Amino acid sequence: MAIPEDIARLEQDLRELIIKYEQYFFGIEKREPLRLLDQVERLVRRYQNVTITNTRDRFKYDTLVAALSVHKQKWIRTNRLIEEGKYERDRFRMSLHDKKRTRTPAAQQVDLERVYQQYLTARKACNLPVENVPMEKFVEAVERQKPAIMKKYGAEEVDLVVVIEGGKPRLKARQKLPRSS
Repeated sequence: MAIPEDIARLEQDLRELIIKYEQYFFGIEKREPLRLLDQVERLVRRYQNVTITNTRDRFKYDTLVAALSVHKQKWIRTNRLIEEGKYERDRFRMSLHDKKRTRTPAAQQVDLERVYQQYLTARKACNLPVENVPMEKFVEAVERQKPAIMKKYGAEEVDLVVVIEGGKPRLKARQKLPRSS
């Protein structure tokens, strides 16, 4: 083939390679497009030590080689982030996976005990009796109201917070925020 046709083919293959890598990083393609990368690199090496006399063709070739170099560096960096588990798409997927995992009953029980103790402390601060509020009744009331609260907030889990309003302790539900890494 002639030089202008090879350069046009190199440009087309490079565009396709960029698209394939973007699809790979978005998770659409399952495998890295290594064959296409090798094909593009072979085209680049073919004219690496050849003198291209046409200035327009030489400029186009040099531009494509520079673009390939920049993209390769970006791809290497992104692959390294994926391997280290720091790539944003993978972190997003991991957070979704963490959300799907349910908390253990023991962890939920500890949270309820913490909220119960805060509730008793708030009642004492308001000079209200605490003897008539057993833990079992408190947990039963919370569990009975939890589905309605979660439906209202549209959340899978809610945090309970004790606040004092009008001289009385009240439980407020807040949407549970995902933990950041």
